[in-house]
Amino acid sequence: MLCKPGINNIMQKAIVSVTNDLTTDQRVHRTCEALGKAGFEVLLVGRLRKSSLPLAPRSYGMHRMKLSFDKGPWFYANYNLRLFFFLMGHHTDLIVSNDLDTLAGCYTASCWKGLFGGKARLLHDCHEYFRGVPELVGRKFTTRIWKTIEDYIFPKLKAVIAVNQSIARLYEQEYSLPVTVIRNVPFRREAMNAADKAKYGIEPGDKVILYQGSVNVDRGLEEAIQAMKFIRTDAKLVIAGTGDVFEQIKLFAAGQNVKGKVIFLGQVPFQELHPITLMADLGLSIEKDVSLNYHYALPNKFMDYIQAGVPVLISPFPEMKAVVDRYFIGETIENHDPRYLAGRFDAMLMNTERLELYRQNLRRAADDLCWENEEKTLMGVLENLKAI
Repeated sequence: MLCKPGINNIMQKAIVSVTNDLTTDQRVHRTCEALGKAGFEVLLVGRLRKSSLPLAPRSYGMHRMKLSFDKGPWFYANYNLRLFFFLMGHHTDLIVSNDLDTLAGCYTASCWKGLFGGKARLLHDCHEYFRGVPELVGRKFTTRIWKTIEDYIFPKLKAVIAVNQSIARLYEQEYSLPVTVIRNVPFRREAMNAADKAKYGIEPGDKVILYQGSVNVDRGLEEAIQAMKFIRTDAKLVIAGTGDVFEQIKLFAAGQNVKGKVIFLGQVPFQELHPITLMADLGLSIEKDVSLNYHYALPNKFMDYIQAGVPVLISPFPEMKAVVDRYFIGETIENHDPRYLAGRFDAMLMNTERLELYRQNLRRAADDLCWENEEKTLMGVLENLKAI
């Protein structure tokens, strides 16, 4: 068993790295809390952006680096170089890299610490199939650079985890190394009141169709916005999150005849997200099948909907569909035509008996798909890593 620090037991240190600004990443928050339970003093490292919100206190330390570049290849180079020197300047027994865009700095620091007599074990967490993200589709040169980094480092890794079986299988087949699945699921939620709809300009009788998470390309948001022109139910589409195309999506909505029907909440700290999710009558995860990363995704938002007891409407991708089919908690779409989507919104929201059945089934799904179950697997990974 992993032991907690005591009088005669010096606490080990862990540094966890991400390229985001630490505001909304629930997966990493759960990992950091699990590391704390395992006896590590944890420091989470990310970046500070001009738009970054203040961070609420947590049970672990946090550090955000100011960088010279905000996106593109120079950002990734700048981040990993800064991360390398940060790691070299701090004692740590464990380094946790999250996704390929932090791996170069973490792996290099782990190796250099070994050369100088230290021992910083490395745990790599694959939140997605990084080379399959839609932002890299059609960008052969950029993808080749990431693959070169991956091809050099991945075969040397001793401990790798991934968010679902499909992504784990892709890496296992490509690099012939074992990958442990630790699903991206929330903590089991205690009973809580939903946020006040009036706070967000929603009438008490209005239904809420919720999209939460990154506002990036090919998430089906343009079509969902257009669908609100044709919907017959009194409903609001609430978009909680920001991302690469957030401003473009807002401009797109402004050009559609949907005034008062679409509400943008912008960036929401994860501590405030659950009450908002509880307002929803329907949760959307309708990404387009444009990349391997989307196709094999098991998104954070999808699992958040389950914990909040919100019936889902999803793209028929294997990981999500397997959960929906097993627990009977929602439905899938056939295409992204706005009129078709409006019909699906109406059909689900108007069928109160079916929605109640979904909500009953969601209670069982929430009991199974919770971090308390996945955390046990992570503890086993950390135990094995300490023995290396």
